[in-house]
Amino acid sequence: MSWDPVYGFVKKIPRGKVLTYGALAKAINLPGGARAAGRAMAATPKGRAIPWHRVVGAGGRLLIREPYASLQKKLLATEGVKLIESRVNLRICAWRSEERRVGK
Repeated sequence: MSWDPVYGFVKKIPRGKVLTYGALAKAINLPGGARAAGRAMAATPKGRAIPWHRVVGAGGRLLIREPYASLQKKLLATEGVKLIESRVNLRICAWRSEERRVGK
């Protein structure tokens, strides 16, 4: 299976905003849901400018293990995303664009 539709959609997430794995899966009708979205993000190829760090777990939790967890925190912080104990405030930082849905 090609993850290109996932990566194309993730590229649309604006700086300073995040999307959960579940919301990503739902937005693109990804078979397998949030787990499949997680697998796609884990397989993100280098050098394609895919902002993998903007995809987080339910409730805004950062689920990636070290050393990538520290990198994800650093990248989000450079975009102005505030973290409290490895959690993003989704009320402030969740991407809620109407353009988020495929086909709109």
